[in-house]
Amino acid sequence: MEPVSATRLLLYNIRYGMGLGPGVHWPLPGVGSMADSRGILRHITNFIKGQNPDIVGLVEVDGGSIRSRRVNQADTIARALGHYSVYQCKYGESSLNQFLPIVRKQGNAFLAAPHVHGARFHYFDKGIKRLIIELELADCAIFLVHLSLRYGHRQDQLHALRDFVGASTKPVLIAGDFNTLRGGKDEIRQFMKASGLRNANVRGLPSYPSPSPRKELDFVLYGDGIDVTGFFMPGVQYSDHLPLVCDFRVGRTSLEAA
Repeated sequence: MEPVSATRLLLYNIRYGMGLGPGVHWPLPGVGSMADSRGILRHITNFIKGQNPDIVGLVEVDGGSIRSRRVNQADTIARALGHYSVYQCKYGESSLNQFLPIVRKQGNAFLAAPHVHGARFHYFDKGIKRLIIELELADCAIFLVHLSLRYGHRQDQLHALRDFVGASTKPVLIAGDFNTLRGGKDEIRQFMKASGLRNANVRGLPSYPSPSPRKELDFVLYGDGIDVTGFFMPGVQYSDHLPLVCDFRVGRTSLEAA
């Protein structure tokens, strides 16, 4: 029997294609919110295409605001890769942010090749950023998240993620920006212990800020049945976060990343 080829997952907080310029986050308007993001988006697209990923998890994607000149960034990158895209606003369905210009177009997305079996949207009960995207493959499930900056809300969100891991009938990966500015490594270690997940980034390499990384905010965590065969963080600076690239297979044992 031929060995199963690895699946490449690329995780990237792209900061709405705004590069390393002035702050663009809530509260708006922010100095950089009205700048044209299309130039940086071309660089991001070419970089991602060069990594040849099977699945891309994008955090902080503009779904078509005036900032992106009405362009859905997830769709643009997906077309370049020959993938399809699943995009959703990251705020709760009843949040006032759903009605605010620019903010209502801020979301997360999965881009994937055609072997995906389906995608579902879930929402945390706490926090401003509540979206969970679940991508189902034939033999595993991948969850994409952007967790709360507030420690208390983030703890509630991590508890909910433990429930998703426990309820899954397939091996699980969780990828995203965990925003562990407070709590740090202890917070993640406690979550991994409670959920039975491992960190693909075994050396704890920092991903933020990209010009001089000091904090490990972005994670690919994986459970039993997943074999991680490679992990690296390209040193590109098209965002304030570094991208994470994780190669994995679905197997009977879980291996540490090389």
